Amino acid sequence: MEHLIEQWLSNPYVSMLAYFSVAVFALVLLLSVFELVTRYKCWDEIRKGNISVALATSGKIFGICNIFRFGIEARDSLYASLTWAIIGYVLLLVAYFLFGFLMPYFNLDNEIQKDNRAVGLLSMVISISLSYIIGASIK
Repeated sequence: MEHLIEQWLSNPYVSMLAYFSVAVFALVLLLSVFELVTRYKCWDEIRKGNISVALATSGKIFGICNIFRFGIEARDSLYASLTWAIIGYVLLLVAYFLFGFLMPYFNLDNEIQKDNRAVGLLSMVISISLSYIIGASIK
């Protein structure tokens, strides 16, 4: 069975479809985790037009996909790329909590929920920037 799967994945079209499908599934799953750890409901706030939540969520989306990209570029297996994406996402979450902890002047979740766009933008840039650092460490 494993040989058959490897044979299928050797086809570039099947491989692209497999990586794409797994990446989309992982993205949905990991964004659901992000929804659980924030004090606000991301998609409800975005539906209301909260730009700060959209910025912070966009940073997470880009960060997850960017880390997954680095895993694919490293010519890792599909499973390894998924593993890298999950590890990278955990690191992005840790950074999110550290950012909130190191900024004692305000509550990160409250400011983003109140549509403080400066905080939302900063959250997005931190996620994107750290995704490059995390991704570059993938060998």
